[in-house]
Amino acid sequence: MQIFKSQDKLAEVVEMNPKLLPVINRFDIALGIGNKTIEDICSEKNIEQSFFLAIINTYHNPDFFQELEQEKISPLELVNYLRKTHEYYLKHTIPKLDELLDRLIESCRDSCGNIQMIKTFYNKYKKELKTHIDDEEKRVFPYIETLIESKQKSTEFTIHNFEEEHTNVEEKINDLKNLIIRHIEPSYEQNTGNEFLFELFRFEKDIRDHARIEDNLLIPMVENIEKQLAK
Repeated sequence: MQIFKSQDKLAEVVEMNPKLLPVINRFDIALGIGNKTIEDICSEKNIEQSFFLAIINTYHNPDFFQELEQEKISPLELVNYLRKTHEYYLKHTIPKLDELLDRLIESCRDSCGNIQMIKTFYNKYKKELKTHIDDEEKRVFPYIETLIESKQKSTEFTIHNFEEEHTNVEEKINDLKNLIIRHIEPSYEQNTGNEFLFELFRFEKDIRDHARIEDNLLIPMVENIEKQLAK
């Protein structure tokens, strides 16, 4: 799969993979980008180019981590990006899924018990996701920032603690998808059901990439900092 480079035009990147649009927005880049290259836009927006390329290539190509030079990435920039991703989930993705699910329930024609089962499962997932995000925002990210700024290793918490407790919330989306595809009688309007399912597929891809960034980039980077400070 292609790897995007600094001289590629960002508009062509979006045309090649429109699913990168919300990722690009997290860097406060709006459309109307003309024929500017990635290098041009990163310079204008004061974005670290290697970091931007690392993120969009990670979302575009699951194998990109094998070619990534981690020393070129700032952990603080990465934390800031992950925070914006959380904000996108909470302010855009979850409300959109809520709206689609409400429409799905309203379209129910006959026995709606199965639809209520979807809602119950979804609400449990949403609660778990918000708990996961809240833990990262209030405990993990502040720990990383303090570790870097103070240059002192904590005796009460390490990134290994987070790694052990790190729940794979993306797996629950797959369970919800399978519940709809395989087991729920379609007593709802099909197009509405498809819209909800399409959004679940899109969210699953995004959140899996988000988890890969944490597992394969953030955690190893912080572990390395902890080892350096322990010397």
